Amino acid sequence: MPIIEVNHVTKEYRLGQLQSLKHTIQRTAAKLRGQPLPERPLFKALDDVDFKVEAGEVLGIIGHNGAGKSTLLKMLAQISVPTRGSVKVHGKVAPLIEVGAGLIGDLTGRENVFLNGAILGIPKAEIKKKFDGIVAFAELEEFIDTPIKRYSSGMSVRLGFAIATSVESDILIVDEVLAVGDLAFQRKCFDRMEDMIKRQGKTVLLVSHNIRQIQRLCNRVIMLDHGRINQAGTPQEVCDSFYQQSDEKIKATTAPAQASFSTSGEVELLDLHFIDHNNQRTDRLSYNYDCIVNFKIRVLKTFDKVTFGFGFHTTDFLYLTTHNSEEQLHISHLDCGEHEIACKIRHLPLLPGVYSLRFGVTGGQVARTIFYGENLKHFQVIGDVPITARDGFFALDANWMMEDRAHPAIPVISKVKA
Repeated sequence: MPIIEVNHVTKEYRLGQLQSLKHTIQRTAAKLRGQPLPERPLFKALDDVDFKVEAGEVLGIIGHNGAGKSTLLKMLAQISVPTRGSVKVHGKVAPLIEVGAGLIGDLTGRENVFLNGAILGIPKAEIKKKFDGIVAFAELEEFIDTPIKRYSSGMSVRLGFAIATSVESDILIVDEVLAVGDLAFQRKCFDRMEDMIKRQGKTVLLVSHNIRQIQRLCNRVIMLDHGRINQAGTPQEVCDSFYQQSDEKIKATTAPAQASFSTSGEVELLDLHFIDHNNQRTDRLSYNYDCIVNFKIRVLKTFDKVTFGFGFHTTDFLYLTTHNSEEQLHISHLDCGEHEIACKIRHLPLLPGVYSLRFGVTGGQVARTIFYGENLKHFQVIGDVPITARDGFFALDANWMMEDRAHPAIPVISKVKA
């Protein structure tokens, strides 16, 4: 029998502010007179969501902000109830939804451990037994008898996570709690979650915007979109689909009008575009295939010692690479008029995602800037790349080697497309 059953659940909220008592009385009186006032529209946070979770399964739930992920988890944790449908949970639940939300500022860390433990259903004797471990995990030995109001936000969240993960439960409901504290503490949180999942065999529902964590921890993933299940399946296929949708959204919402220019007035940029491996003009390039980047300029004033350069950067302006023409093109003089410049890229190494293009022209013996622009054109790299290879921006064409001790002279080689 499934340990969790979500049966055609719909959750509706009425939009707008809460009504005052006076307003409620006025509306009731109007209805009694046969003059009902128009109702505010209903918003469906969840719309006919239906799935089951087996014992020991780790289910990831992903989707854009407002897709209904947290609403669903709150119903599973019995914090909220559905408008229609039913939620059945068989077993004790430990909800890690708003870590640290129940801490009281005027109480010390020690007092909060016992209070929150009681709220989560941990017997006092068990809290005493686990107390030292909770404090050590939160790294708060020095501050445990200090009022919480004097803690930093990171210290409070660390204590909340340590308390919540000490609960003995059948089901863990986790909402974005692996991003607490500094990087070292995040690593500890992730290791603890892995231990609870892999060694203790707990049933886990995990919501996170960190798709790599979802890929690593889960054995099934559901993607929500505007309150409905958009896709369900293996982590590989659902997470890849989510990446593709996110890339399309970034590309659609990042305006080319944000391009920035610096120019001496001697050169105008007329056009730039990509040609893919099928010889088609496009802004969707395939990972690990050849492509050409093409620039068209108008020279308004002649100049000497010309160098062209282009580079790629992320949409938030992290520069990734630059390539200049000086070693391949030796242009001593550039006349007035229109000119086209192209550069062929072999085996485009950028991993799937959305990027932007920058371009520049320098001239003269001391290489003064004639033209420079960045964020000139957004383009998308697509391709069938394992999600585990998306940790970065480039894939390495690399070979792993291990010596076979039975035959030392013969290395074992496995070629890996990272």
